[in-house]
Formats: sequence, structure tokens, C-alpha cells
Amino acid sequence: MAVTLPKPIAAPLPAPAGRAWPQTPPLESGDRLTRAEFERRYEQHPEIKTAELIEGSVRVASPVRLELHARPHSILNWWVTTYWMATPGVEAGDNATVRLDRENEFQPDILLRIDHSKGGTSRITADGYLEGPPELVIEVAASTASYDLHQKLRVYQRCGVQEYLVATAYEPSVTWFALREGGFEPMAPDDQGVLRSEAFPGLWLKASALWERDPAAMLAALQEGLASPEHTAFVDQLNAV
Repeated sequence: MAVTLPKPIAAPLPAPAGRAWPQTPPLESGDRLTRAEFERRYEQHPEIKTAELIEGSVRVASPVRLELHARPHSILNWWVTTYWMATPGVEAGDNATVRLDRENEFQPDILLRIDHSKGGTSRITADGYLEGPPELVIEVAASTASYDLHQKLRVYQRCGVQEYLVATAYEPSVTWFALREGGFEPMAPDDQGVLRSEAFPGLWLKASALWERDPAAMLAALQEGLASPEHTAFVDQLNAV
């Protein structure tokens, strides 16, 4: 008569002296995860500062260089924040987590959104994250250019982000896309080289000044936009809601 022996239970290996095994493995670029598992691992590893889920695949950010990323990021953040302070009913965010769909959770460099109560397309969830497409997303693309101009662009387009501004560092340029009939099209500057937002009237950008390190020229163009009748009408529209 054959006797079936119980399977041995493997005991967990002891952790090294003075250390504990992590509860969850860290995020690694290329991991394929659900959004729920991505968020669980991200929260368990606070040492990871920037990670994104792009079409179900994890991307952990590389170290950030000052001239190629941090400086233009700071200038664009200041530019957007100046507009925010002059426009009640909109809100800016820096590196905020955005839940776009089941396979995409991004941390854009900068975003500008219309408050949900004013008709905006994104909302703040009960746990404090942003869900849905903000009206404007800005990415500074250096080491991330292959993602920002391809996979992320397609996701932002599909999810209904109204405008997407990409500042490319290695070949200094600024491309500002507007969503038209379901697809992104680059906006053309005016005769003065100024790009003008369609989603946020009065948000004007002297694009060349970003890479020329001329924030005064950027401020002058923005102040002109903030003084325009279009911006006044937009503020009145937001206040009426």
C-alpha cells in the first residue's frame, strides 16, 4: 500500500543580522504590474522618488542633471505658477501622481488643471491623488525623451489631455501640442515667437527664452498674456461657474 507523505513546508530564510527582509520587492524599470500593485510597491519604498507606470510597464527615473533638466524645470514651474496665481479656478502641480487609466499612472514634471467644480476633467481622489486628465501637462525631456515623445504622448492623447508641452534639452526646443479631433497637433508661434495656450487663455510662452536663460523675456510675454482681453474673459467665465 502506497503511503503519501506530506510535502515539507519550506521555512523562510533568516534575514541578515540587524536587518529585515522588505515586505515587497522594489520597483524596477521594465516590471510589468497592475496599477494597484505599482502603487503598493511605490508606497512601500519611499527611497524611490519618481516612478511611473507606462502602458503597464514600470519606469524608474534616472538621476537629474541641473542644466538639462532641473534648471528648465524650475523656470517652467515658475512660469506656470505665475499664471496660476493670476487665474482663480485653476491649479498647478509639480511631480504630482496622475492616475490616467488602468495601466498608466504618471508623474508629469508640471501640470495645470481647471478645478473639477469649474468644469475641469481631473479630480482629487479621497486618498489625495489626481485622477483623470489635467488640461495641460509639461515634461522636460532629456534622458526621458524617448518616453515623453512616444509612449507618454500617445497615452496623454488617448486619455484626453488638452495640451502637452515638451521642452527637449539635448536639441533645445519647445513643442506645444494641442488636442484637435482626437489627435495632438503642434501649435505654431505668432510673429513674435510666442506660443499661446488654447486651453488657458493668457498663458503665453516666449519659447526661445527658455533655453536662452532669459526668464525676463518669458515674464514679459506672460504679463502681456495676463493683461489680454482673452484672459480677462476666461477669469470671468471661471468665476461665473
